[in-house]
Amino acid sequence: MHRPTALCAALALTLAACDAPPADGTGAWPGEAPPAPEQLADGTCWAREVTPAIYEHVMGEIQVVQAEIAEDGTVIRPPIYRRAPVPKVVRPRGELRFETPCPDQMTPEFIASVQRALAARSYFSGSVSGRIDSATTAAIRKYQTERGLDSGQLSLETARALGLVATPLEEL
Repeated sequence: MHRPTALCAALALTLAACDAPPADGTGAWPGEAPPAPEQLADGTCWAREVTPAIYEHVMGEIQVVQAEIAEDGTVIRPPIYRRAPVPKVVRPRGELRFETPCPDQMTPEFIASVQRALAARSYFSGSVSGRIDSATTAAIRKYQTERGLDSGQLSLETARALGLVATPLEEL
């Protein structure tokens, strides 16, 4: 009767792998759009970028048998430990919020302008389609990462730096 147990364990590992983040670094499954920006009452829109926690396994001690303690507090039998790999957080989960163009501004014409602006700076080499595809997201991520924002979602600051959105006079 070991076969069902092994099958259940394999199924559990498979299901756990389904929850793993994509390996391409985009933070989204292929074909999955990033979450829509949140529009505030003042008319500004804010994107949210979640970075998953990163773990590594290090050798540690795991208690396998609890200590046996007498009622007077005397240790009858000490706990038993064994060395085994244990998870350690290398980078905790993070969440970043930044201002972004609102969805009504993200027209195909605007997105095509983003693609052309990134192509003029040698960040985008795909065809200008007016759609946020994987090549556009990768180009936006590369451009923004070099400027301190690791996200494939277009920030308002990047749109201004590319000359696509006007900067308000009070910010000059």
